[in-house]
Amino acid sequence: MRRAEQLAKTRNAILTTATKLFLEHGFAGTSTRDIAKQIGITQPALYHHFTDKEELYLTVLTELCGKVRQETNKVLRKTDLTPEERLYRIAKVYLKYHPLNIYAQYQTALRQLTPSAQHKLNMIFTMDYLEPLSEYFKLPDVKLRPDLMPKEAAELLIASLAPLFGTFQKIGGRSLNAEQRQRLIIDAIITGLTDQAHQDDRK
Repeated sequence: MRRAEQLAKTRNAILTTATKLFLEHGFAGTSTRDIAKQIGITQPALYHHFTDKEELYLTVLTELCGKVRQETNKVLRKTDLTPEERLYRIAKVYLKYHPLNIYAQYQTALRQLTPSAQHKLNMIFTMDYLEPLSEYFKLPDVKLRPDLMPKEAAELLIASLAPLFGTFQKIGGRSLNAEQRQRLIIDAIITGLTDQAHQDDRK
């Protein structure tokens, strides 16, 4: 195998392994030593491709979060969905790519990164998560509260989705399957925790 091909193969292996470990353990919980060991290369070999862990982390997120944005935008372009179903499908996109709470991982990583990397992470989070969700809240059939801006609602929503990524107890009881539980959580986020919204709908 030619050197260029070997280098490309090694780089792809680094990105694949780093993506898995960063998503499972977060930025702080993953070291370049962990990544190199799992691939079977040395740390200097990894640093041949990425100058440090921050560069690798931001490269991973740029690629991963770009996929999230593309799939979220596909959901937003569909014209035959109710607001609830649209939001449920967006949440399913998040669950497809994120095994852990998105907002918690984002906040934790910010505290570990240098100011320059923090700025880049904020740009990724804004472009790939907040801006598409803001478009959701601008849709005519989504009745956003008058005291919230779409971007504010987007950030609140992402923070509110934490129960989707695992919780101490089975929300909704053990009789619900995963999809039913996810729909219950989304409905509770949209309509609140009391029955007043449902009572209003029945009037």
